Amino acid sequence: MLNPLRRLLLMVLACALPLAVFATDLPSPFKEGQDYARLANPVPVATPGKTEVVEMFWYGCPHCYDLEPSTQAWLKRKPDNVAFVRIAVSFGASWEPGARAYYAAEALGVLDKLHQPLFEAYHQRRPLGDVDALAAFAAEHGVDAEAFRKAYTSFQTETQLRRGNQLAQRYGIRGVPAVIVNGTYEIRSPKVFEVVDFLVAQAAAPRS
Repeated sequence: MLNPLRRLLLMVLACALPLAVFATDLPSPFKEGQDYARLANPVPVATPGKTEVVEMFWYGCPHCYDLEPSTQAWLKRKPDNVAFVRIAVSFGASWEPGARAYYAAEALGVLDKLHQPLFEAYHQRRPLGDVDALAAFAAEHGVDAEAFRKAYTSFQTETQLRRGNQLAQRYGIRGVPAVIVNGTYEIRSPKVFEVVDFLVAQAAAPRS
């Protein structure tokens, strides 16, 4: 005769087994073609060995502005095996000053001082359409105006600007914000970073 403790243990295992089997059959929470789309021409990542998440944006884009708090929240919990790459794109002449400002701030190591203020300024309709206005804006936030001017017009910024626009073309991006995972998937769902987490977990899962 089974003792009461052993009988209880067997009952628990008998109940747990169907649940475990059921869990493996749960449908995926997100669907390809609906919540994310496979790029027609995947692009090699710039950070081999890590899962790469790319966000393309423009400071004047209202949807980019709305997404920014979620981006910042996700960055605080981003796994160590994930590389995040933010790219300022320039789909027109009016976009270029903001993109240059981003790359200038990045080169100077002052994105912590300028990135969020630039978003705020653009959405407060502050005129920041040339290097003079942007250098003055940078100075207001503790950045040397002359250093900002040099970075704004530097070869490095020019290269970054061109590279960002080329990547947008290669990804087939038509608008922003655009979030790409591993050079392969573009997020289509409003639950952007939930889908990102799902795809990052998929990339990390062992292949059978």
